[in-house]
Amino acid sequence: MSDERTEFDFTQRSAEEQASLLQHTWCDNCQQADLGMTDPQEYEQFGLRFVEGRCKACGEAVFTELSDDEF
Repeated sequence: MSDERTEFDFTQRSAEEQASLLQHTWCDNCQQADLGMTDPQEYEQFGLRFVEGRCKACGEAVFTELSDDEF
């Protein structure tokens, strides 16, 4: 398991999948679900794949861990 970050092109996902991943979020700062995310970056690190971006409500970082079903 590598601690190196491997970038992936989020835009290669279908428009439907992108929309779903950008909407279904949890913001630790707002303590609310599904506020949405901007500026998505998809990457793998420590053997896990993530989409990271900014909360649409407060601008703080939000992370979504992707399961095997999603990629």
